[in-house]
Amino acid sequence: MCMKRFLLLTLLCLPSVLAMSQATASFTIDTISNELFSRMWGKSFKTDCTVPRSDLRYLRVLHVDARGKTHEGEIVCNKRIADDLIDIFRQLYEARYPIERIRLVDDYGADDELSMRDNNTSCFNFRTVPGTTKLSKHAQGLAIDINTRYNPYVRPRKNGTTEVMPANAKAFTNRSRKFTYKIEKGDLLYRLFLQHGFTWGGSWRNSKDYQHFQK
Repeated sequence: MCMKRFLLLTLLCLPSVLAMSQATASFTIDTISNELFSRMWGKSFKTDCTVPRSDLRYLRVLHVDARGKTHEGEIVCNKRIADDLIDIFRQLYEARYPIERIRLVDDYGADDELSMRDNNTSCFNFRTVPGTTKLSKHAQGLAIDINTRYNPYVRPRKNGTTEVMPANAKAFTNRSRKFTYKIEKGDLLYRLFLQHGFTWGGSWRNSKDYQHFQK
């Protein structure tokens, strides 16, 4: 009788144990393997990249979309923020904070616009700030863009028009609206990043980059 009860309790607890095991295994930090580097070469890791491969780390994280479905995501970042991101994304996952997609920008040919249009969350991409010759914080792997379509980059132009990136995000420039995947000042994601020493592009004065956190 005791053995039957033990087996029953084991079966009942097994899903929870497996879920915990999956969560633990899926929040990991590794160096850049040769296989991964081949995915990045000529894309996020350009031929003129000045950031040593040894300065980068490969993260695997779990995240939950707005429908409550769990996904496994990939991030390449600078080793200086690897522990920060693991801690932040673990807490976001535990709180069921919705993030739709976390894929390497290399899956989009390192085309930032395509990645943003797909509401993708990504970090390292050796590139300049759009419209300038200055290297972006993404070029060092020290910035991450999250839920990008719903949290666009917005900059007023001198001719009275407004630049919006990605191009399919104009409906989400009105930050007084409520919508899924919106990042707001004071929400959990905002608080966690600031606690870890990041700054938010949504607080910039001359332009707004609501998806962007950097260190």
